[in-house]
Amino acid sequence: MTMNKAFIPAALLALMAAIALPAGAHHSFAMFDMGKTQTWKGKVKEVQWTNPHVWIELTVSADGKSADLNFEAAAIPVLKNAGWTKDKVKAGDEITIVGHPYKDSRPGGSIDHVLLADGTKIGAGDAIPPPLVVPGVK
Repeated sequence: MTMNKAFIPAALLALMAAIALPAGAHHSFAMFDMGKTQTWKGKVKEVQWTNPHVWIELTVSADGKSADLNFEAAAIPVLKNAGWTKDKVKAGDEITIVGHPYKDSRPGGSIDHVLLADGTKIGAGDAIPPPLVVPGVK
């Protein structure tokens, strides 16, 4: 019994595509409106320092009403490289989140960076790299 020489590469390619599609979909920030940047100030209710992404639940107040909003950050290794630690942001902290709202207008969004109460900025929240700057090119 001989196997068609094209079968094995085609099967491997199909297998690789099947594995890669869920991973690509998972790591997408497509649900956020990256063309808009918003600022939310409030008190941290909870931090979920977990993989695949860290989440911060923030209680914000407006017009005498409070609401809990959820914000998605990057993966733990990315945040650590940007200076975050597990206890850098914790429940009870007053912080400002700068990020991108959901496209479907639900409350919350992705985190670009966080400003702590003392003014310290910790970034790379959504792991979106800044625009490429090439020296000498404007």
